[in-house]
Amino acid sequence: MRKLLFALLVLATALGYAHAPNQSYVFLRIYETNGIEGHYEINIKEINTIFNLDLPKDATLETITPYKSLLEAYVLKNAAFKSELGAHQIHFDKMGILPISSGNYVQLYFKLEQLKTIPDHLDVFYNIGFNEDPDHKGFLIMEYNWKAGLINNEANIALDFSPDAPNDRLNLSESTVFTGFIAMIKQGVWHIWIGIDHILFLLALILPAVVKRKNDSIFGWTPVMNFKTAFLFIIKVVSFFTIAHTITLTLAALQLINLPSQVVESIIAFSIGLAAYHNIKPIFKMKDWTIAFIFGLFHGFGFASVLSDLGLTSEFLSLSLLGFNIGVELGQLAIIAAIFPILYLIRQHKLYPKLLVYMSVLLIIISLYWCIERAFDINLKIGDYITMAAYETAKFLGLK
Repeated sequence: MRKLLFALLVLATALGYAHAPNQSYVFLRIYETNGIEGHYEINIKEINTIFNLDLPKDATLETITPYKSLLEAYVLKNAAFKSELGAHQIHFDKMGILPISSGNYVQLYFKLEQLKTIPDHLDVFYNIGFNEDPDHKGFLIMEYNWKAGLINNEANIALDFSPDAPNDRLNLSESTVFTGFIAMIKQGVWHIWIGIDHILFLLALILPAVVKRKNDSIFGWTPVMNFKTAFLFIIKVVSFFTIAHTITLTLAALQLINLPSQVVESIIAFSIGLAAYHNIKPIFKMKDWTIAFIFGLFHGFGFASVLSDLGLTSEFLSLSLLGFNIGVELGQLAIIAAIFPILYLIRQHKLYPKLLVYMSVLLIIISLYWCIERAFDINLKIGDYITMAAYETAKFLGLK
């Protein structure tokens, strides 16, 4: 019964944040240095009801722009923020459109003024849509608060409003640097787990860890005699990979070096195939770490794009980098800890050389597939299923 109630609660929460036409939202982003920013999201249907308009549900930004001042005036009349520091004026900026099948949402971006420091509490007044629609619901989403451990979180409903309860208080005091640091570690673990291309590159690197070449034949492998030899191989390869991606992740996060994402993602895909090909026909004899280091540099740029997508600013950047990197390393260790013992146990089986080669061939095929997709910016669909499988696996393991 408890499991059923929990499932219903999760379902209700999900449905509550489904962008239903009779719901509107305010998203907040809390920055220690830049204050509080955010945006309102109001459905076109609700806008038509409020202003007696007849805009199409898929109205574009160009269509809605003439009503920008009208919408802003309405929000200023029906929404407000104040704290122990006083009232905080809503200063509007740009406008956007969020496409939804049930009807597009208009996004009104703003920044709160009269904020020299982040207050402990924020009193919120929200009366948008209530006078015109008694069934209307409003939600406040805490989208970003580094110290609270919220990083680009678009589903964290902090407050809800209704015609009978248009006022509520948001607690901002339960935030610490440690919480934000732990959140960045989790982000690092999460993104290495859903980064299937990084996982496959690691797999290509560690497949030959438990064997050594005895001749030039593609199946000419013999098992290593002890655990130490295989373990040292893993340590060497992973260490060079870690050093490399840490360097470029830091340089990119500090905006000292930036490469086009399409180029980076294409090279990452290529790195899988090259590492796999090296298992079949060695390119760098006795220097397996070379591939790990050279292409690890590009994997670092890939991790940097993740940090960029998280919407991080210069605040706590050092801690963000450190935490994210620790998370990536912990994620890598978990992957290796899951794969390496199995490889070591089956290394003496006569079929292992064939397994190594066939797995490498499969990795080359996947690599070519991704190279084509990314280099030519086309979607061949199969990649979506691979990514989805990685995503669901990570969710099942409790990493998201």
